[in-house]
Amino acid sequence: MVKVSSQSDYIFLFVVVVLIILGGLILISVSSSISQEKFGSSFYYLNHQILYGFLPGLILAFFAFKIKLVILKKWAPILLLINLAFLGMVFLPMVGVSFKGAARWVDLGPISFQPSEFFKLSFILYLSSWLASRTKKIKTKTEFWQTLFAFLVVIGIAAIFLIFQPDISTLLVIILVATLMYFLARTPFWHSILITLIIIFGFLFLIKIAPYRFNRILVFLNPELDPMGIGYQIKQALIAIGSGGIFGSGLGLSLQKFGFLPHSISDSIFAIFAEETGFIGSFILVLLYLIFFWRGLKIGKQSPEKFSKFCAFGITFWITLQAFVNIGSMIGILPLTGIPLPFISYGGSALISELIGVGILLNISKRG
Repeated sequence: MVKVSSQSDYIFLFVVVVLIILGGLILISVSSSISQEKFGSSFYYLNHQILYGFLPGLILAFFAFKIKLVILKKWAPILLLINLAFLGMVFLPMVGVSFKGAARWVDLGPISFQPSEFFKLSFILYLSSWLASRTKKIKTKTEFWQTLFAFLVVIGIAAIFLIFQPDISTLLVIILVATLMYFLARTPFWHSILITLIIIFGFLFLIKIAPYRFNRILVFLNPELDPMGIGYQIKQALIAIGSGGIFGSGLGLSLQKFGFLPHSISDSIFAIFAEETGFIGSFILVLLYLIFFWRGLKIGKQSPEKFSKFCAFGITFWITLQAFVNIGSMIGILPLTGIPLPFISYGGSALISELIGVGILLNISKRG
């Protein structure tokens, strides 16, 4: 029998609320001039984020908080198939939308979205259901190879869709989160080693067949190789972060947001945040993500059911990994990936999926 608590994890909820508020404040600061120039309103991007990101995300998060976890487990395979269908729709000429050679969006008239953002969450739910149902088999020696093979097949199907978009950064997030979840299922350690080797060789192959990926790695190692091309974004990001100093220039007083830093409202928003709030603000933001990680793991650890435990770990790993990959790429210790900063970056699809994930975590916490 599952123990149901009358309270969810309020510390976890508080952290998420603070992150969303910070995201709204910095989005106003970064986007106001761009928004005024393009649309004649300083609040276009903020309004769009609220109407098409926060509000639907909040509604869906409420349903995720209320739904019985056994129903979520039962529907996980169907949700994955639906999201796989949406991933396939990006290649259809009537509904798929391409931008700079990447087919990552679906336009259904009044609704447009990025399927890969929802696929991350549906994949975590499916993998949690799959691992929970195969725990006994994983412990059986004769099932080791069957379990590993089935896991690699599921990963392979996801990889095919994402490679052809191409969306390698999403694929990397999914594979890393899936591998961590697989390891936590107490599978043999050599399984994890084998999977890691496959991942390494797979990404080396992807780098080899696409010269621009190799060039990104080279410029990451030495941005001065192409300071006005591939290295321009990281160069401007470092200028923004360095300009912030200890206390920052103040909200709304960034200079890099005025056309110098590419993707300032999305992928590069941390650099503007660091410029305006300084080292102190950046430290607080990182601390918030660390608390999110701690409370998320605690929710998973306290959950008595394997499905909810794997769900909590997977969602926590996913959101935290994206946060630190984004921050790492902005400060130059990781290559640029295009991964958004959770709860902060502009983008409705990402925010909706993250809020649904939060709803599921709060649902699990009240049953722990």
